[in-house]
Amino acid sequence: MYCSYFQAKISKQDAWFFVAVLRSWEHLVLDRTIDKQESIFEFFVPSCLEDQFLDLMHYFEKEGIVSDLKKLSNRLADPSATV
Repeated sequence: MYCSYFQAKISKQDAWFFVAVLRSWEHLVLDRTIDKQESIFEFFVPSCLEDQFLDLMHYFEKEGIVSDLKKLSNRLADPSATV
């Protein structure tokens, strides 16, 4: 079974703070920058922690740090996907 997969745009000036906060929660999420120019991040979230992740992301949306959060099919589940 694959993790839940999300993408979101992160405010460039707040990206360092955002990443630091995410990494302070052990095992909550694996985050990566998928498009550095547009500041689009991807997130791999264990299904059992999805509610906690979404609570945190909604807080960041209210603060103007996160926008365009969307849940997508996990791109790693596609055998033809590039990593």
